[in-house]
Amino acid sequence: MMDRKWCSLTFLTSICLILFLLGSYAAYEHFRRVDAREDNEKHYVTLQVEASNATGRPIPETLFGIFFEEINHAGAGGLWAELVSNRGFEAGGQIIPSSIWPWSIIGDESTISVVTDRSSCFERNKIALRMEVFCNSSGCPSEGVGVYNPGYWGMNIEEGKKYKVTLYVRSTGDIDVSVSLTSSNGSLTLASEQIIALASEVSKWTKKEMLLEANGTDDGARLQLTTTKNGSIWFDQVSAMPVDTYKGHGFRNDLFQMMVDLKPRFIRFPGGCYVEGDSLSNAFHWKETVGAWEERPGHFGDVWNYWTDDGLGQFEFFQLAEDLGAAPIWVLNSGMSHNDQVETARIMPFVQEALDGIEFARGDANSTWGSVRAAMGHPTPFDLKYVAVGNEDCLQKYTYYKGNYLVFYNAIKKAYPDIKIISNCDGSSQPLDHPADYYDFHVYKPSKELFSMSHKFDNTSRDGPKAFVSEYAAKSETDANKGNLLAALGEAGFLLGLEKNSDVVGMVSYAPLFLNTNDRRWLPDAIVFNSSHLYGTPSYWVQQFFTESSGATLLSSTMEGNSSYVEASAISFQSNGSDYIQIKAVNFANVTVELKVKMTGLDSSNTKASAKKKKVLTSASVMDENSFSNPEMITPQESLGVMPEGNLTFVLPPYSFSLFDI
Repeated sequence: MMDRKWCSLTFLTSICLILFLLGSYAAYEHFRRVDAREDNEKHYVTLQVEASNATGRPIPETLFGIFFEEINHAGAGGLWAELVSNRGFEAGGQIIPSSIWPWSIIGDESTISVVTDRSSCFERNKIALRMEVFCNSSGCPSEGVGVYNPGYWGMNIEEGKKYKVTLYVRSTGDIDVSVSLTSSNGSLTLASEQIIALASEVSKWTKKEMLLEANGTDDGARLQLTTTKNGSIWFDQVSAMPVDTYKGHGFRNDLFQMMVDLKPRFIRFPGGCYVEGDSLSNAFHWKETVGAWEERPGHFGDVWNYWTDDGLGQFEFFQLAEDLGAAPIWVLNSGMSHNDQVETARIMPFVQEALDGIEFARGDANSTWGSVRAAMGHPTPFDLKYVAVGNEDCLQKYTYYKGNYLVFYNAIKKAYPDIKIISNCDGSSQPLDHPADYYDFHVYKPSKELFSMSHKFDNTSRDGPKAFVSEYAAKSETDANKGNLLAALGEAGFLLGLEKNSDVVGMVSYAPLFLNTNDRRWLPDAIVFNSSHLYGTPSYWVQQFFTESSGATLLSSTMEGNSSYVEASAISFQSNGSDYIQIKAVNFANVTVELKVKMTGLDSSNTKASAKKKKVLTSASVMDENSFSNPEMITPQESLGVMPEGNLTFVLPPYSFSLFDI
């Protein structure tokens, strides 16, 4: 009897549960259909454009550029094409024996001993590697013993390409060393050459160079130094560089091209927090990064926690700017680190270092520091016109910043009146209380909040220094993730606001630019890469929508309709001898928007303007991201205009960024 009652109760409960689920599903379907109907509903917006250049306003030639910081192994193991990591064995520090990571030993303790000592011939980096080989009477293994370096998470070695290997060696006896590029586990030799020398030839430090041509491809390859001969051998400053770098200047071609495609008008370097360091002892000191690469001591970047050999140094940054055709903007240390600050009364050594740095860039070949640049292969000066005094130093904890800044400002202006000086203090809401040509403005916000900041500079005073928005990005673990469409659209709205306020915003750059996927110190980023592949995040592609903006003319425009989630701008520019009007519009909502463009002020020859090109950035979901497996999931889709003349009505898909050339 009890069993029958229990079964009846169970049956009734099941029926009720089924009815509840059916009802819930019906409600879900109802709201889903309502949502879908709302999503598919077309909203209408009108953009009124005064198309006459006579009423337009010139956009600064320098508006859009890039910012390079040594973060995420952007340079060491990235743009700088050096394949060997810790090439001078200095990364373990000056105390010996020290760590030689990522170098590893080939062999075991019965055949080889590897330690470091302070015997190098280079005064600024005395650590060298000593290899003792003591194979038994039956000899060393046929493959030899020694050391290998895997580079930065694998060396990308490509069949048919050549690699210049340079190293310094000395020994107490005759040597027979195999220098090889091999597969990741050393089992397959991709290229190899022998160093054979008598003891008398290598009793002192001797430079050896060789050109290795790969007979195979491996993006996880390594460099090996091996021998089958007993004895003591010292190695130092071991370098492997691809011969094929941009103009032979040492920049990785594919990463360089990604920068070129943004048509940057300036490049800010070398940071960022990298300039400051957690402590001043680990800050970027430019004088230690110039001259022969073998003599550069390198340093530990304690903000982002990795060692750099400083192959990408001050000279290379200026060379990079010149190769890009971009104005260099040097961020110098203001006497501040994250944990230290120098009193204004003691700041003159830092000011002198800045003045010497400007002379290094601009001085003639006979000047003290200009001669150093000339000796490095660039006798003509670099075109340095901008310096930033510090990075994010105008904070309450830095009580000496403004005093230090004024000493820098006065000294630089006295020596170089034409140089534009950038203050760290924000002048967007109230005027600065000190002289400056630009003020630095950094912003990292969630996507929606950044989109809403498109009007940030609408009410900024038009008098005084202009803003340099040198670091911006949609950054949030909840919506930007590793760099998705939503983040890019938030940035697009913000950038349209900056373009429209380019009378008070002089320069703009995204941050960070590069990310080696093996060392994620910051997310999101514009360009993601490993040893052999790369892709642009949606944020990268948004920047490409603004490649014609610098130096163009901003046209006066007003928007009518429900436009709280739509931002748009209009510019005019010339390309290949033709005149264009360009409309850019971001739709930051899950609705379709019909954008009707009405133009006044067209001359008689353009009374029937028509769309010539359309470019749209969108995806099925705002959370979509590009990846190595699908690097072009979100990229601009271009098409030629097909509208009849005089019809300037454009459809903005939900969550999209669109560009129309007219």
